[in-house]
Amino acid sequence: MNDSKWTWRTVSLVSILATLLLITGFVYAVSDILNPKGEPLLSSLPQETAAPAAAASDEYKILALGDSLAKGTGDNSGQGFVKRTVDALSANGGKAELLGNMGINGLTTAALESKLQEEGVQYALRQANVILISIGGNDLFRGSDILGTGGSSGQVAASAKPSEEAAPQTPEAPANNKVEGVAPVPTASAGELTPESLLSALPGAAKRLGSILDTVAKVNPQAQVYYIGLYNPFGDIEGLLIPGNQAVTAWNNAAMDMINRHQNMTLVPTFDLFDRHLAKYLSNDHFHPNGDGYQRMSERIVQAVR
Repeated sequence: MNDSKWTWRTVSLVSILATLLLITGFVYAVSDILNPKGEPLLSSLPQETAAPAAAASDEYKILALGDSLAKGTGDNSGQGFVKRTVDALSANGGKAELLGNMGINGLTTAALESKLQEEGVQYALRQANVILISIGGNDLFRGSDILGTGGSSGQVAASAKPSEEAAPQTPEAPANNKVEGVAPVPTASAGELTPESLLSALPGAAKRLGSILDTVAKVNPQAQVYYIGLYNPFGDIEGLLIPGNQAVTAWNNAAMDMINRHQNMTLVPTFDLFDRHLAKYLSNDHFHPNGDGYQRMSERIVQAVR
């Protein structure tokens, strides 16, 4: 009798507890529906979105600026170092796109400095993440009249001989000694040429180069900029080897000093590529590289970019 009594009491207690549990669950479910709780909402949107991982270092958007070397003058294939660089960076699964080649025959630092103020040029600069610049050769060599473009140019041509022929006039050379942004200087014979006479245009041209680099950095501070250093195209002409080498070295050193002030800029040296190899790497005009010369320049640029 007592066992039956305790059995019913136990059953009643379990029933009561089960009922209480069901009521509690029901109340919680209703509360969750009426007052849902999730992750807290951000009070504001992120200020900046991080670059996606897909933006890899081998995705290059290339723009070239400068003179006839940027244009590729002297290369029978028409590629120059710009197209060769794009092709090399595109090889083996790489991604490289040439946005534009703005190389112009005869361009000086003064002319390029002016062009950088154009809206179209600045727009192109902002689209690129790799910018190739070749400038300064026309300032340095034309400013000293080493090419014999002045009225008394016969002095240079007559006394400066690589073998039995006078150095041919470059296609870039004007009919007179007046170059935009470069003051004309007296012509000197090869025996009288000095680094000072060759560097007469350096101070002004170097200042303009600094302005060019500053402008490029201001327009596109994220792009990697590669300035192509100068070589001496007259190193095989009697009387021009030493002063020419010294003048080009001084220019490259001045350019390096300015480039070192910018985190995203690099000077790509070419002097050593052409030194004692002019017959192999220069075109028939004895000033611009040929296809092989541009190829060597391209290889040096690709090495710097990668």
